[in-house]
Amino acid sequence: MRRKLTKYAVPLLLVIMTIMLSGCDTSMMVLDPKGPVGADQRDLIVISTVLCLIVLVPVLVLAGWIVWRYRDKPDNKAAYMPVWSHNTKAEVIWWAIPIIIIGALAVVTVKYTYALEPSKPLKSDKEPLVIQATSLDWKWLFTYPEQGIATVNYIEIPEDRPIRFQLTSDAPMNSFWIPQLGGQMYTMSGMDMTLNLQADEPGVYFGSGANFSGPQFADMRFEVKATSDADFDTWVNEVKSKGSELTLEGYEKLAEPSSSDRQYFSSFPEGLHQKIVNKYVVGEGHHHGGNEESK
Repeated sequence: MRRKLTKYAVPLLLVIMTIMLSGCDTSMMVLDPKGPVGADQRDLIVISTVLCLIVLVPVLVLAGWIVWRYRDKPDNKAAYMPVWSHNTKAEVIWWAIPIIIIGALAVVTVKYTYALEPSKPLKSDKEPLVIQATSLDWKWLFTYPEQGIATVNYIEIPEDRPIRFQLTSDAPMNSFWIPQLGGQMYTMSGMDMTLNLQADEPGVYFGSGANFSGPQFADMRFEVKATSDADFDTWVNEVKSKGSELTLEGYEKLAEPSSSDRQYFSSFPEGLHQKIVNKYVVGEGHHHGGNEESK
């Protein structure tokens, strides 16, 4: 009775766990992209999975069929004759198909890897909007050098316009990720990394840090809102008129380990991003993607 119960309970438990986890799993966001980078990443995942299943599914089916077909039976009177023989046709099939699939997978991976180089500018008639993202303990600071404003745990961007994120960290290494737009990319102290993304349609998108970075790492989540150009300009003007000033002293206080709600700043110290990049290194910080000198 106990063995019979276990036989059915374990598969049922796995199904229930899968259903429960699927509701909060970001994998569904990855498969529902809202930008060109996310779409290409989704396509790479789907193509790679299909190519792998071409080998995996027949192997699993054959494994089950062979076990059932050649199982030992109580009335089996066949002689046990473990004679091995060579079959050229069979060996050609089971070697050629995987080799062809691996070759196709290699071509697809190389193509998409080159196309998805994070610092590669996106094709667009519009100039990219620069946003400087800094991971802190346990919050995100976003500065807009062109607009002169800053936010904490919130990003607003215009739709259908490339966004050039400049990523660094003033805390332990983390990973910047907006699943529906693309990513992830590490943020590291002394490094200035470039990540180009774009939202193709208005919407509100989930963003987060993807690394364990201490007891409150789960609070490192932020919201990304894509709006029209007019709404974006209106939002910028509202932040400038209603937000508070972020001073160097205010930044040092903000950088102390703690969680934070959303904050909006009408201004921030000139060159703050570059000061953060160079904070832990002697001389100039390291750049990825040929970033220009930040404001």
